[in-house]
Amino acid sequence: MMRYALIALTVLASGVATDLSAQSKPTIVLVHGAWADASGWYDVTRALQARGYKVVAVQNSLFSYAKDIETTKRVLDAQQGPLVVVGHSYGGAVITAAAAGNPNVKSLVYVAAFAPDSGEALGALLQRYPDLGLGKALVPDAAGFLYIDVAKYPEVFANGLPPTQARAFATAQKPIAGSALGEPLAVAPAWKTVPTWYVVATQDRAINPELARFMAKRMNAHVTELPAGHLVFISRAQDVARIIESASR
Repeated sequence: MMRYALIALTVLASGVATDLSAQSKPTIVLVHGAWADASGWYDVTRALQARGYKVVAVQNSLFSYAKDIETTKRVLDAQQGPLVVVGHSYGGAVITAAAAGNPNVKSLVYVAAFAPDSGEALGALLQRYPDLGLGKALVPDAAGFLYIDVAKYPEVFANGLPPTQARAFATAQKPIAGSALGEPLAVAPAWKTVPTWYVVATQDRAINPELARFMAKRMNAHVTELPAGHLVFISRAQDVARIIESASR
């Protein structure tokens, strides 16, 4: 009888240890960029959940930079415990502001993402290192929202993905207000006080890889270069998930 009691206690203790281990992991907050939404993080989310992480993907409106910062900040403030905050593309500019001053944010991960400094707008960064095709493919609508020409989307935004997948994404793209790209960062950037990781997509035609390297170096980030296009978090989801896991430690 004593033997079975000891076995039961061992199993119970093991379960408690597993629960405590899961609780000790930070929450991963994922922030999408322009011409996308939170569903793009599907494969990264599954990979991180399989590793025992709680994952939250922010759904931003892309109506304005200030509004997206506000939305993301609200999500961050609602979480408990340590956070790893991840941004792709325009989402990098969002997390740079939204994570500023939040003591729970332990690391930042920029995935082919913008990382502006105080007073800097994305348009100014793009002038320093022009993109390799995306700019000429943008089409504004009557309200000033920018779309990517559907015919050019696979080449300038989704290169590296299967053509059928790229064409499907092109039809579902979420436009961004053109004014958002001209709004400067109004606070001290979070990357000045938080450890940072950066994924450079070496075949990126939306953010010039040289701009990515410049921003990563300026942040003193831990850099990984992957041979992929701008949607590296989709084409190389497992690699990106491993980098995020590294940042969580």
